[in-house]
Amino acid sequence: MAMQMTNFTGGVNQKAIEELHCSAELTGGLHNQLISLSVLNIFLSITAFLGNTLILVALHKESSLHPPSKLLLRSLAKTDLCVGIIVQPLGITYWMSSVSERWDICRFAVVASIITSYMLCLVSLLILTATSVDRLLALLLGLRYKQVVTLRRTYVAVFAFWLVSTLASTLRLWDYRISSWYSYLVISLCLVTSFTLTQKFS
Repeated sequence: MAMQMTNFTGGVNQKAIEELHCSAELTGGLHNQLISLSVLNIFLSITAFLGNTLILVALHKESSLHPPSKLLLRSLAKTDLCVGIIVQPLGITYWMSSVSERWDICRFAVVASIITSYMLCLVSLLILTATSVDRLLALLLGLRYKQVVTLRRTYVAVFAFWLVSTLASTLRLWDYRISSWYSYLVISLCLVTSFTLTQKFS
């Protein structure tokens, strides 16, 4: 066990993660709670799907928004939609496979859930921060805003957000510390940026 924890903290031992989450010792007395969590997440998953689908339809019909701003809002809605149709079902699969003691399914679900939730959370945070920056630039640049904030540059930024978040989430399979330090850096940068923008707006 000591060796497992050493591997887990030093460089990711994927087997240790799977065994940590998928074991009868961990979930044996929690079946009712896991079933309740699953039912709640089924409801939240449906809500996320319907809500973000409606947002995407509304944005598609909206013509007054500047295209880069619309792209950021659509990207955020699509990220949240992915949470509803991917992350939450994976969480439900993890909990229910633990209840039924299907450890092979449990191990797959827990790893997939960790990776996808980590990736989508980072993308959402980056896009939210970019949206705040976009609004500040619209106020500061005035007529120059549409020349500086172009659709092409916004596509590049969104693609970069997805790329670095995907790489960071994939690194969790190799070394937990790298992705952890990356997430600390991104979260800190986004919080500092958002706080600074709040001061500017106020």
